[in-house]
Amino acid sequence: MEAGPTAPAASQSQSLPYVAVAATFTAEPLGDTLAFWMEELGFDFPVRFAPYGQVFQQLLDPAGLLAANPQGFNVVLVRLEDWARFDPQAVPDLSKLEENARHLIECLRSAARSFSSPLLFSLCPASPAFLADPARRDFAARMESRLASELGTLHLITTAELSDLYPVPEPDDPHADQLAHIPYTPAYYAALATLVARKIHALRIRPYKVIVLDCDETLWRGVCGEDGPEGIHLDPPRRALQEFMRGQRASGMLLCLVSKNNEEDVLETFRLNPEMPLRLEDFVAWRINWEAKSANLVSLAEELRLGLDSFIFVDDLPEECAEVQADCPEVLALPLPGEPEDIPQFLRHVWAFDKIMITAEDRSRTEMYLQRLERARLERQASTLAEFIASLNLEIRIARMAPAQLARVAQLTQRTNQMNCTTLRRSESDIQALVESGQAECRVAEVTDRFGSYGLTGVMIFRASAEALRVDTFLLSCRALARGVEHRMLARLGEIAEERGLKAVEVPFVPTPRNRPALRFLESVGSAYQQPRAEGLLFRFPAKYAACVTYRPEERPRKVEAAGPAPAASPETTARKLVDYVRIATELNDAGQILERARSARPQAPGPARPSAEPRTALEAELARMWADLLGVPSVGIHDDFFDLGGHSLLAVELLTRVHCTYGVDLSLDVVYGEAFTVGALAEAIELAQLEQADPSRYAALLEELGQLTDEEARALLAREQFP
Repeated sequence: MEAGPTAPAASQSQSLPYVAVAATFTAEPLGDTLAFWMEELGFDFPVRFAPYGQVFQQLLDPAGLLAANPQGFNVVLVRLEDWARFDPQAVPDLSKLEENARHLIECLRSAARSFSSPLLFSLCPASPAFLADPARRDFAARMESRLASELGTLHLITTAELSDLYPVPEPDDPHADQLAHIPYTPAYYAALATLVARKIHALRIRPYKVIVLDCDETLWRGVCGEDGPEGIHLDPPRRALQEFMRGQRASGMLLCLVSKNNEEDVLETFRLNPEMPLRLEDFVAWRINWEAKSANLVSLAEELRLGLDSFIFVDDLPEECAEVQADCPEVLALPLPGEPEDIPQFLRHVWAFDKIMITAEDRSRTEMYLQRLERARLERQASTLAEFIASLNLEIRIARMAPAQLARVAQLTQRTNQMNCTTLRRSESDIQALVESGQAECRVAEVTDRFGSYGLTGVMIFRASAEALRVDTFLLSCRALARGVEHRMLARLGEIAEERGLKAVEVPFVPTPRNRPALRFLESVGSAYQQPRAEGLLFRFPAKYAACVTYRPEERPRKVEAAGPAPAASPETTARKLVDYVRIATELNDAGQILERARSARPQAPGPARPSAEPRTALEAELARMWADLLGVPSVGIHDDFFDLGGHSLLAVELLTRVHCTYGVDLSLDVVYGEAFTVGALAEAIELAQLEQADPSRYAALLEELGQLTDEEARALLAREQFP
């Protein structure tokens, strides 16, 4: 099968990252939509396809398209029945298919550990013909459940998720499947490509952390200050919004309120409406006053010690969103749809809310921030920093990373910016491969105090050389900074070095715009041991010295100051702000819409200055319009060549499928690859096929009569006889 327009030339360099796709069926129809989304999201990733059907080969080949993809994204698509496509047996052997599925699980696990790029996997839906048999239907359900349970560490795309977000009423295309092993309709390919792009977006974009909600006409219908706390109404759209936000809270987002209201009215509304899904205790902070909402967002960012670029603001009033956008451009401001019934669909398609990975720390983040605010209050009451630290009753536990902690460790390497000496970003598979290969070891730090657990906050990845313990990653979440945790982590590295008879602990520092706190820490414990390097500094601590590092907080009285400005925006924010989340949620939330936009965005051949010849019959006129729509050109003449107009084999298959659905005839690809594939040639092929399908006696009589007529007379006769 010839590749579509997004496939690269064979000579294209593989040194740059790309989106690589391997499938058990013809996957190239994904190309236009994937390319459209990469452009829409501002991602510079070309789309490349592995050779047809080479899933196992690509997963196992260390030099294949997937393995050689540096910092890109690998996609594997499998339809179980495809493994029996060329089996001479009429009935698929389910035992063979199950053995292939078992082998697939092993290959996917191995590839996920060894590939440098994230691996996305989808078990694509079986055909209605395959599912018609009860045994095969049970097998398909069992295999989907098994793959989901045994591939939990991969980024899965499930049939249920796809049908929920981008439903396509009739996904299967048996005619195109028979012609070119294209088993799904163009709309379903567009839906699948969109969900793949959505997963790539969630993997690539730094996640938001805070959702700030307006109250009146957003959380509920009505105005609590006018209608009274008992006069507001929780209609179905607002209930759906509250349930959605409660789900976001469960996935790790912090919820806040910002409302122009009397505070007591809002608090009373929550107290008097216990049936609401959201309770007051679900919010970590609020600003309920008559100040500008942008000013209140700045105040919340300072209290939570988070950058404004981690905030999403949701309001029913576009003018409030515009005010926030003008004064706090880092904030993602989302005006709700004007029609309340559109709110649930809108929220489901705001990609900024997506989470690719949810850890135990994420689920308890609200409680952690409430504890953090309690600590801040205690700190303000303490007369010295030493008194504050002593009152916390801090406990620090450092141990080897457990398998269940892998996701959190990867998350910390990707998100931690301030107390991070090298800011090396690593996926779960990267870390797992390092540890399992013996190339490195990983220790984690978990912290608790009198208020509760900070969770897993510190990570050390290191390897031992002949003389020194060489640190690869040394990081600590900002929630545990300035507590002495980083000192204990360095001391533990010194202890490990001494236990192994090593002379030193080497900690590199690579400067970034945001990791100045890491440098201050290293200099505070041993500036005499720093050495310049081309990419930064190297701190080479004697092992005995490192093992004795302790935290000595100030004993003198200290002036407690305001929290100060929130952290500066990350450089990644600029890339994230290029994404028009509102447009995606309102205009690109349906597979049909997306397919139309993707086709209009693809490069088009210039086409002829004017059509070669006008259609002579109704059939030719219909086909010319069909070609123009498919090829994206203004008009088509009956002698214009399909491939000269920008067509390719994938579009030719779609064209023949449309012909099949419209005229009830099955044409092979031979008609496409004749001397010239034109509207006129296609019309003749359809006429001949319909004649061949006619009643034999009627067909014979027509042939005899047609042989005695001119072309125009023949066409008139065929029209009278209800032939095209």
